[in-house]
Amino acid sequence: MQRRHFLRQAGATLAVASTAGLAACTKQSVAPTSPAGALAPTSVRLLADGVELAPIKAKADRITGVYVCTRPFRAAGPRIELERLGHKAIVHNYGHGGSGWSLSWGSSTLAVRLAQTTHVRELGVIGCGALGLTSALVAQRAGMSVRIYAKALPPDVYSMRASGLWTPDSRICDAEHAPAFAERWEEMARISHAMYQSLLGVPGRPIEWIEGYTLSDTPAGQSHTDIADEPEYGDFHERVRDLTPRSVDLAPGSHPFPQPYVRRYTTMMFNISTYARMLMADFLAAGGKIEVREFEHPRELLALPEATLINATGYGARALFKDESVIPVRGQTARLIPQPEVTYGLSTKNLSVVPRSDGLMVQSFGETGNFNNSDVTPDRTASEAAVKQLADLMASMRHG
Repeated sequence: MQRRHFLRQAGATLAVASTAGLAACTKQSVAPTSPAGALAPTSVRLLADGVELAPIKAKADRITGVYVCTRPFRAAGPRIELERLGHKAIVHNYGHGGSGWSLSWGSSTLAVRLAQTTHVRELGVIGCGALGLTSALVAQRAGMSVRIYAKALPPDVYSMRASGLWTPDSRICDAEHAPAFAERWEEMARISHAMYQSLLGVPGRPIEWIEGYTLSDTPAGQSHTDIADEPEYGDFHERVRDLTPRSVDLAPGSHPFPQPYVRRYTTMMFNISTYARMLMADFLAAGGKIEVREFEHPRELLALPEATLINATGYGARALFKDESVIPVRGQTARLIPQPEVTYGLSTKNLSVVPRSDGLMVQSFGETGNFNNSDVTPDRTASEAAVKQLADLMASMRHG
């Protein structure tokens, strides 16, 4: 996930920035500084709003996995259109950059609408990631019989390697194409958001709201976080600023963080392991079928029994349909042993933390070399360095 989009989410994306700091609060005592990399004390308190934060156990020996994905960026935005292939109708639904989970329900709704124009009752879906699963479920709810064809199933799909935050405009298109794409994006974002609200409180917490803290050495809006070798991306957060709670600037001295500027944000988080299992279970319970199968050329699709197909292959569409407009953007996360007591997210200039139930996701960002990079080889050294940054942050926090 690109740094500036995380900051928007943390401080301003889908939110109205607070213009007033919090009132003066009780001054906190400052403990002696811990050695670098040492664990933080048993608790640290945000006296400004009465929140007590559990320390994160940031140690390299707690890393349970390092995961790399290739986010499928298209400059013009996702491809959601109907194409004829011989006697087949192919509805494309791919190319969502870093917004696949966030926009999946809205994007899939648009794709199924196109499929319905072919007046079929049986539908095939190619791919079993975020867009494939939601396309299949939306089609089932529209009365169709659906079969998924996929070379891999969760947890072995790239969608499972996402960070898990609601980031509907992360690498969704470039700035040049943003005006033409804005209305379609807003429709997808609002449909998806409404669906996620209906999933709150479901057993296993597939979707939940969390709070987090953006830490900076400069006031909000004054940091420059564009990555030199990446394009300027479309920015749509103002169109749906009514969907999430407002962020709040914390007054100096009212928080335990070493950075002078701290903003508390509220956002949605996907516990992807639980969420993907729920989607799979819902699809199968509704009579859905899955066939593990890999396609190397579009002509192989002609042999399938369904007359209409939804292509939700993500980055795989670049090879399958020879779509050179799909650009891979490499992203890597490390997962730490779960800490149920850690319920808050963090974002600094080069680091983000997402408190998912299946593990604390730690990601460094801001570096060049990820755009148009299809290498999915994990770099454990980089993830260990990110965890070390987090350990240093924990050790530098004031506690009471």
